[in-house]
Amino acid sequence: MADSDKMTLQERNKYLRKMQKQYRKADQRTKGKLLDEMETVTELHRKSLIRLMSSTISRKPRKGQRGPTYGPQVEYALRVISESLDHICAVRLKPNLVWMAYRLSQHGELEISSPLLDKLEKISVSTVRRLLKRVPRDRPRLPRKGPERANRLARETPARRIPWQEQEPGHFETDLVHHCGVSASGHYAHTLQMIVVATGWSEPAATLGRSFLVMRDAFTRLPFPVLPKGPSR
Repeated sequence: MADSDKMTLQERNKYLRKMQKQYRKADQRTKGKLLDEMETVTELHRKSLIRLMSSTISRKPRKGQRGPTYGPQVEYALRVISESLDHICAVRLKPNLVWMAYRLSQHGELEISSPLLDKLEKISVSTVRRLLKRVPRDRPRLPRKGPERANRLARETPARRIPWQEQEPGHFETDLVHHCGVSASGHYAHTLQMIVVATGWSEPAATLGRSFLVMRDAFTRLPFPVLPKGPSR
């Protein structure tokens, strides 16, 4: 049975209570068949099922509430680590707790101990999510720009798609390839690929970075001028 198909404790008890009525009225042979069915459905041991069939099937109340497993020290560490990682979600935060705690301790931002590291290693994603909900942030995050404001500069850029049956040279399709490897930080080489739509002629240019100056120099290698954007088609 798949994990997603397993019975909850409430579902299992409800099923067993219904089967118990049939079990107590059945003969010995029928009881064996009922036990076979209950073993398959509940995945409980046969002896456990026999014991349950002769007792009251109900959940026993807790004798006492379980104390908190993670105290203020863990909550404080979660707050500091979460803030250092720009409040990423609990799923991404959980695997980064221990190494980030070490790093913050090296810079004097967090005091660590063996019990704290053990708890940060064992804590679950759901517990991290629950604890972070009641941890206030020191600084509220700035409101995010809406799509109109975020895309304003992109909409002002004179670029559009043109049909491939364009007959006039000077209209290009361009592509910028980043040769950065696994990290996109710092300066690294790029390839600016320019293709004339009318002729299919291609002109690649290598650049260091992608600033306006290096892009302008790359476009000066073209044998004819770049035509301005015409009316939309």
